[in-house]
Amino acid sequence: MKNLLRFFLIIFLGTAAVLNAQDSADTTDYETDEIIISATRTEQKLIDIPFSVSRIDYSQWKSSRKMGLNDVITNVPGLILQPRYGNHDVRVSIRGFGSRSNTGIRGVRILLDGIPESEPDGQTRIEALDFTAISRIEVSKGNLSSLYTNAPGGVINFFTDKYFPTSFVMLDNEFGDYSLRKNGIKVGVNAGSQRFMATYSYQNYLGYREHNEEYQTRFNSIYEADLTADSKLLINGYLVKGLIKLPGSLTLEQYNTDDLQANPRDVSRDSKRLSDKGRLGITYSTYIGKDKKNFVEFTGYGTIKEFDRTAATYRVFTRWGVGSSFRYINKTKFGSRENEFSIGGDMFYQDGPISEFNNIGGIRGDDLLALSDETLSNIGLYFLNQIPLVVGKLNLLVTGRYDNVITSKSDLIAGFRDTTRKFSNFTPKFALNYKLNPRMAIYGSFGFGFDVPANNELENFPFSSDGGLKAINPDLNPQKSTNYEIGYKGEIPNRGSNVFKNSFVELTLYATKIDDAIIPFTVDGDVYFRNAATVNRKGLEFGFNTEVVKGLKFATSYTYSDFKYDKYSALNIAGNGLVNTEDYSGNTEPANPDHYASGELHYVYDLKNERNVFIKTNGLYVGKMQVNDKNVDSLITASYYLQGAQIGTDLTYGKFRILAFAGLNNIFDKKYVAFVQINSDRQEYYESGPRRNFFSGLNISYLFNR
Repeated sequence: MKNLLRFFLIIFLGTAAVLNAQDSADTTDYETDEIIISATRTEQKLIDIPFSVSRIDYSQWKSSRKMGLNDVITNVPGLILQPRYGNHDVRVSIRGFGSRSNTGIRGVRILLDGIPESEPDGQTRIEALDFTAISRIEVSKGNLSSLYTNAPGGVINFFTDKYFPTSFVMLDNEFGDYSLRKNGIKVGVNAGSQRFMATYSYQNYLGYREHNEEYQTRFNSIYEADLTADSKLLINGYLVKGLIKLPGSLTLEQYNTDDLQANPRDVSRDSKRLSDKGRLGITYSTYIGKDKKNFVEFTGYGTIKEFDRTAATYRVFTRWGVGSSFRYINKTKFGSRENEFSIGGDMFYQDGPISEFNNIGGIRGDDLLALSDETLSNIGLYFLNQIPLVVGKLNLLVTGRYDNVITSKSDLIAGFRDTTRKFSNFTPKFALNYKLNPRMAIYGSFGFGFDVPANNELENFPFSSDGGLKAINPDLNPQKSTNYEIGYKGEIPNRGSNVFKNSFVELTLYATKIDDAIIPFTVDGDVYFRNAATVNRKGLEFGFNTEVVKGLKFATSYTYSDFKYDKYSALNIAGNGLVNTEDYSGNTEPANPDHYASGELHYVYDLKNERNVFIKTNGLYVGKMQVNDKNVDSLITASYYLQGAQIGTDLTYGKFRILAFAGLNNIFDKKYVAFVQINSDRQEYYESGPRRNFFSGLNISYLFNR
């Protein structure tokens, strides 16, 4: 708690100094006013979007350890990232959506260049992302079910680097503790009306826990051509091949004895994931008419994946998919008011067999235990209309989306278990944005959310209404939410001052009620899901960033979460088959810290001739977390504070550019629980975060045409 108090004292003093220096007659030009965001599936200035949106640029993570999302996305209020094993497998949670997932990402839509990395049922794995290939990340927080499939928590859109001033080739290298090694090459070609970028990298990581290795080989590319002054063609794709071994979660006794050990059961099974994954996408966009008031875009893509998973058995998933999307945007003037109307749709179809064999110490056995075919599809249509009620001041945004999700599983051995389930719903949202001045706005919204269960969450079990007869649980339904939000975002004017320039503040309050909340539970170590609760979530999100003095930037964020089960009567099933019912009404949702805060100071000292040196320090405070729905006090994780630091230099010599950096994470060597495996009947809840670890990097670029 002392660390948290010190953290907020810095925030308070910094904010007070800024407010003391503000001047209402501001004439300073602010970068924030020019930031363009695509969160509403149209392009708008950040200040004009009636909900909370953040953008992170490559310059903010170029000198970071680039293993997982938590390494590159920092200081985004409302976004909680809980890393597992120190690699790319990170739980992503926005306003509690996503916290139910013990593997992969749920409740938050993940896009790469606007194309979904999320599968039709919302399940997402992000091993294909190479952060050297990404130029910016947009995080749209809060319910976006009215625009995207399975996005009750929000959307994260990653954009591949395609806009660079000159052609280049770069050697990308990272090294660090736990045998971290990443080596790659990045090539960019700028031919004026055509642009091409490609990266290839190999990543090796032995990990800080036993049985914690990861190996990834990635290729990412993008090509864009200006066909005419008004039309573009975009082609992008990736290939990734990798292995990640899973140390598993620990009991409290195991964690206290040695938090870096692996669960012995996972070692004996050689628990791991092997993946081969690829995607190719093509997008064509054009403006219609001389006045450019009409815009049309079409996207088509194909995916293929083979995924092996070892646990109690050895499973082999083979999946292929095809998808498409379109959008049409029209801007029409009615007097002095310009109405913006958009309509669009998405389709994603995925199919493939699942084979299950006996697992012999991580090796696939010869006994075929099960064989099934799994089909997922989603078709969704949306509309958007935005009109100024008061020109230049008050805008009304109305959106709505209809989704139809179909999941089907055919048992190719015992056909009588075949099952198909359909989930459909219409989710509208209404939002107002009032601009106090061109750089300050307050906003509010009301809308409904819709989140279908993922296919792995639909696995049937003996205590369902059909006694586990069918392949898919007949009882599990989508969770639906009602969402309210009000907030402020804007720049603090500071005319003529050399301190606290370009300051930006955002503050959001929200309330969400979830009906038929999808909750995980385990029976003898096997994870199943049920609709077991009504949940009330209330929270606050605060963000602040500023340039304290020339070269010194400060950024911070704080998230407060109060997530309670309103009504929750839980059926508990012990490994021996005994069943009892307990009332968890009023309890706190597990795996959601009550307080979550981060901060960063970044100083750049400019030398002459495009050269600089920099130093950065960052802190993260994570509050206590419940580990299960029962809320046992003795099992609650302790709060913790982590401190990190980086130093480096960015040098240009003629056509050569050199970026060299080094850093230290968890400087005080803190032992802490980074990830909670919720509702384990074996009480294996705890997964430790990495201790103090060193990392470094060296990027050497050659710039053509300089």
